[in-house]
Order: sequence, then C-alpha cells, then structure tokens
Amino acid sequence: MPMYEIEHIAPLTQIQKDALAQAITEIHSSKFTTPRIFVNVKITDARQQVTYVAGNARPSNRITAHVRTSASRTQEDFNQLCNNIHVAWSSIVHPGHPTKPPADQELRAVFIFGDIVAGWEAGFAIPSAGQDAQWARDNLEAFKEKARAGDEDFEDLVHELSTREEFQQSGSVELLK
Repeated sequence: MPMYEIEHIAPLTQIQKDALAQAITEIHSSKFTTPRIFVNVKITDARQQVTYVAGNARPSNRITAHVRTSASRTQEDFNQLCNNIHVAWSSIVHPGHPTKPPADQELRAVFIFGDIVAGWEAGFAIPSAGQDAQWARDNLEAFKEKARAGDEDFEDLVHELSTREEFQQSGSVELLK
C-alpha cells in the first residue's frame, strides 16, 4: 500500500539494498497495520541524477514515501517513521560512522507524502488507512485461495495475519483458523 523509493548515490551492495527494503517493510508494518506483502520499496541508483538544493546541485541519498493518511496517523507518527528509517539507514549503510558518515553515505532527506487516496494491488482494492483489519477479514478467503494455489506471498500473508497482535485483537484470528 505504501510506496517507498530509495534514491541513492552511495554505492550500495545487494545485501545493503535487501536490508534497507526489509528494514523499511518492518518499520512501516509495525508502525501501522499494513501487512508486509503490501509494503513496496523501489531502489534507484541516483548517481546520474542531478538534484538541486537552494538552486545548487547537491547529489544526495534520499527516501520518499507515498502513504495513506487518516486521523489516527498523526504528525508525530510520521516523524517517528522518518526517524526510524534514518536509524535503519545509518546502521545498514554506514555502521562504522553512526554520527558523521562520509558525505556520499549520509541520508540527506526522508519525505513522507500522504497522497494515496485509492489503489489496486495484487488483485485487491486497497483499504483506507486504519481499516486494514476489517479489509483483511473481508478478503481473507481470497487470500487463502491464492495461498492454496501456491502464491508464496499470500502464504506469507495468511501466516502473518494469524500471528500479528493487531489482527488478533480485531477478531481476525478466529477467521484464520
């Protein structure tokens, strides 16, 4: 449901890219009730791009995210999300320099855009923010059908829904048995 884009000038290894995608997925899905299968991360090498800050060319590492918003998701929630992403970047990209990384490894910006008003993903219309548990209940049989057909992502989703506390609290767990 969210779409994160990492644009990097740091020479990231595949292991670092995988770790960043996994960290962002975990951060977002734990902060909000978004199942992991619906957290999207795109990684783009930005060394050939020109970004300007204050009218001056400034190559940089940055992460942008397009997310769903609701009254239950506060400015503080999104500030904490940005901070957690920054901490993850630091521990993955420049673990030996936690406070003063080399310039090409510094994460210059994290921008969160609350602009997703509708979407369709993996065959399903996405729910409004905060409605994920009800949406999971409404679509559970279709998720299970995809899992039974051998779709590994949906096998993981059905398992995740059966183990995540927020789905258990909402009554979803009974439907997963």
